[in-house]
Amino acid sequence: MRISECREEDVVLLDEYMPSPGSTSLHGPRFARHSEGASTFLIAWRGQLPVGSCEVLWEGCEAPEVRAVHEDCPEIQGLGNWPGTLRAQSVGTALIRTAEARVRERKCFCVGLGVEKNNPRTADLYKRLGYTPSTPYLDCGVYLDGTGVFHRVADACTFMIKYL
Repeated sequence: MRISECREEDVVLLDEYMPSPGSTSLHGPRFARHSEGASTFLIAWRGQLPVGSCEVLWEGCEAPEVRAVHEDCPEIQGLGNWPGTLRAQSVGTALIRTAEARVRERKCFCVGLGVEKNNPRTADLYKRLGYTPSTPYLDCGVYLDGTGVFHRVADACTFMIKYL
């Protein structure tokens, strides 16, 4: 497995092999932020196929509850792998380690990430990687489903932090 920063031509492959939920691609906006320098968009590859991705948001988590406590803490977000059969095969760990290295390169002293409260398996992974629970918050968003209907979501999450 290798990890690299996303290139413009990778977005089509990501949309094909790692589809976003709903009908709106998340990969295009992530690449746009990456191109503007607001984030670093990382892709895990097995051979020529993308198998995972995540994004480091340099401005940190948008949730006001988190910003009040961790104003200058970059956030790893959108961590995922595809297909699901690759879970527990170190794709997520490799992406997190690479993201942490990029954060260190920028001389940041901490990094954080959010986990849904109903996802103890992922929270346990983050704890094994040195993250500690910090701040509860609601991760709010909107997505467009395949029928053209917008849905508002609010997931109860915990922001976890790691000092580097």
